[in-house]
Amino acid sequence: MPEPLALYVHWPFCLSRCPYCDFNSHVRERIDERRFRAALLADLAWEAGRLGPRPLASIFFGGGTPSLMSPETVAALIEAATRAFPPATPPEITLEANPTSVEAAKLAGFRAAGVNRISLGIQALDDSALAFLGRRHSAAQALAALETARALFPRASFDLIYARPGQTRAAWRAELRRALAFGLDHLSLYQLTIEPGTPFARLHDRGELVLPDEATQAALYRATEEEAARAGLAPYEVSNYAAPGAESRHNLAYWRYLDHAGIGPGAHGRITIGGRLTATARVRAPEAWAEAVERRGHGVREEEELSAAARAREALLMGLRLAEGIDPARFLARTGVALVDALDPAALAAAEAEGLVARTPAGGIATTRAGRLRLDALLPRLVR
Repeated sequence: MPEPLALYVHWPFCLSRCPYCDFNSHVRERIDERRFRAALLADLAWEAGRLGPRPLASIFFGGGTPSLMSPETVAALIEAATRAFPPATPPEITLEANPTSVEAAKLAGFRAAGVNRISLGIQALDDSALAFLGRRHSAAQALAALETARALFPRASFDLIYARPGQTRAAWRAELRRALAFGLDHLSLYQLTIEPGTPFARLHDRGELVLPDEATQAALYRATEEEAARAGLAPYEVSNYAAPGAESRHNLAYWRYLDHAGIGPGAHGRITIGGRLTATARVRAPEAWAEAVERRGHGVREEEELSAAARAREALLMGLRLAEGIDPARFLARTGVALVDALDPAALAAAEAEGLVARTPAGGIATTRAGRLRLDALLPRLVR
């Protein structure tokens, strides 16, 4: 049976640009949705034509702000994707949405279109923090959207950002408890980081934005785990928490280094073509991508067959984010490299001695709680 496929669809437009964001997002006074819907459908058809029929495991509408699309566009893309890649079982279909009143009013339409999992970009439940983060919704709107999402969708998740300037453990715990009281089965909790080229990076460089120190960040991370555990959610990935069985199947495809196709401006993929794992990247600028699709039927900017060393490196960088760790048999089958040969032996021994990684029952490795807390520093040491 062909390998299941995870499909990512990128909608690159936002109402405004958040100062911490380095995603491929663009603000436009006017969006020709008809044009971009036709281009997405054409890009999808071209990708399906070369991949052939494969069972569709998941669709993820990301961005940008996918909830700026009409439900009709989402429905057309779901219908085309499930026709091109007939699913063996009902696929997980996720759409990212912001909780502004305009976008929240479209949630019922997205559910009718076939979306069965919603991910709300709430980011904070404090109005002053929302203003600092450049968000266009209020805490009251966020809570109302959470209530609507819980009623409409079989599965729902939300994002929050912590380690904001001046944030205390007590305030973060209270904010988390307020959100967790809705009883959702998944949440993504991201530590605020400074990304190059963003407005926050410029403020940080001038000393006008100061993040909490390392000890405070670690304390906030521990508080995050503790509050999530109180609600029955475990950290299955560095920044993602879920009840058993409620993990994001689409994102697990990335972290387990499975096949995933990406369509739309700037979308990336890792797909098996002719038995070879290939990295794909679409044209990044929205209008240039649409022009490319209209001219030649697809928006691919570049693609490259990945070497065994590149596959091993990518699989490690993704897999060590997971609490379950890396299975050695699956790693060898996917990369052609034995797990033990992909790791620096001295660094691995030192990390084990420090309690940052541990062996799994299957003979693989996994980062510990302490290791996930120091993942950015740990990965360059371990990965050859």
